[in-house]
Order: sequence, then structure tokens, then C-alpha cells
Amino acid sequence: MAIVRRDPFRELNLLRSQMDRIFEDLVGRSDKEEWGKASWYPPVDIYETEGDIVLKAEIPGVDQKDMEIKVEDDTLILRGEKKVERDTKTENFLRAERAYGAFQRSFALPQTVDRENIKASLKKGVLTLILPKKEEVKPKQISIQVEV
Repeated sequence: MAIVRRDPFRELNLLRSQMDRIFEDLVGRSDKEEWGKASWYPPVDIYETEGDIVLKAEIPGVDQKDMEIKVEDDTLILRGEKKVERDTKTENFLRAERAYGAFQRSFALPQTVDRENIKASLKKGVLTLILPKKEEVKPKQISIQVEV
């Protein structure tokens, strides 16, 4: 008898695929133009350095003109749209896995962020936002004087 390794993640992925198929059968696709569309949101990494909070979002295929970044009250809002490429007819597709459509992500900003000096850059499909910390909250080294 052969020993077979059990992979619980394979079983979860199989279950997810089956649920996706059931949901698509129930809802159906009313318009063939919508075939390649799906709701999506860009995954992000957020980390902190000594002077900044850095947010990196993966947004391959999204044009700069189709993005909006704004701060409202204490919330950073990242909004945009990844448009469907129209060079191939949808009935010619054998498989379409890339997601298209509008997205929006919102992030609560701590009071320590200097909202007036936020910088954004886009390189190779990765949007990088630098959220500088206010001067008064940056860690300050205090030297100790030793008396002899």
C-alpha cells in the first residue's frame, strides 16, 4: 500500500473552486462583455520605518490616469479601475483569470502622519505611498551624560 500525503490546502482550494462554480451558475453572466470582469482589490503591504509609514499596492495594468489617491478626514482612500483589454473578442477566450473593474481600498491614518507631505510613485505595477511621520512624534535619542 502506498503512502499518500494529505494536503489540506488542496482540499480547501478544491472546495473554493466548486463554490465559485456554483455561485456563477446561480448568478449567471447576462452579458458576454462582462465575462472577464470580476470584483477585485489590490493587495497591499504596509510597514513602518523610523520616519515614515510605507504602503505598497500591487496594481499591474492600471493606468495612472485611472487612479485616485486622496485623504478624507482620517482616511486614506485608494481608488481606481483596471480596464478590460479590447484586442480579443470574449468568445475566443479559452480561459480568463485576470480580474478587471473598479476597486477601492480605505485605510485609517494614525494621527502621527503628516497628511500634507504624502508622496506617491508608480513603478513596474507597484504603487508606493510614503506617509511621513510628523516631526514631533519621531523618536528622539537622548544622550546620557556621565558625571565622574
